Amino acid sequence: MAKPKKRKIKRKKGSSYMYFDAETGASIQKFTGTESIEERSKLYKENIFPAFDKLVENLIFVYGFLTPHENYITLKSDCVSFLYETLHKWDASRGSKAFSYFNVVAKNWLIMNSRKSKKRVSRHVSIDDASSMNSADRQLFAIFDFVPPPDVILIKRDFRREIIEKLFVIKDRVKGEKEILCINAIIKIFQNIDNLDLLNKRAVFVYVRDISGLNPKQLSVAMSCIRKHYREIIKCENQR
Repeated sequence: MAKPKKRKIKRKKGSSYMYFDAETGASIQKFTGTESIEERSKLYKENIFPAFDKLVENLIFVYGFLTPHENYITLKSDCVSFLYETLHKWDASRGSKAFSYFNVVAKNWLIMNSRKSKKRVSRHVSIDDASSMNSADRQLFAIFDFVPPPDVILIKRDFRREIIEKLFVIKDRVKGEKEILCINAIIKIFQNIDNLDLLNKRAVFVYVRDISGLNPKQLSVAMSCIRKHYREIIKCENQR
């Protein structure tokens, strides 16, 4: 696969970072200074997220962080999520501007992610070239190179069906708009799980976040509520 070309980004003189300006910094200060979930959500969606999204996009293409083994949407989304998690760490009183601070944070995250990606690629073994495998690789591949028996496949399908049934029970219980959006996203993922590339816990979180449209804070609160209902359902089943 050909190496993706770096995207050239033209910038006008005197307005290099207009997408991340003083208003963005002021919004971040307001965000960290309020406990109101509604106000935080509005500030993040309208003023902070667009700046983070553009900042990460520029870094990815200017410095060539995107590789043939990376998915652009996932890479950018994960980095933006990390910036969200570090919002509270920026302190304007220390003299650093918001753009400078989060530019460094995002770049460092992308560098670390790039190093991890290279390690994963270096461990990759092509199953089409058995001669490139050592004895340990061939043994490991042999262990997993089989089709599960029919009874195992049926058990997995039944388990998924039972989970989906419980999710619909939870959907009938939750009342809040955000909880409903979250449970609908989870149900959609379970119903389409064979078509998704679920690599890890963060990938699942990204799918739920993108489908529901909730920000990480809202999603965390909604998930806590859903987990509570799920535990109650399991507890009732165990008492029967």
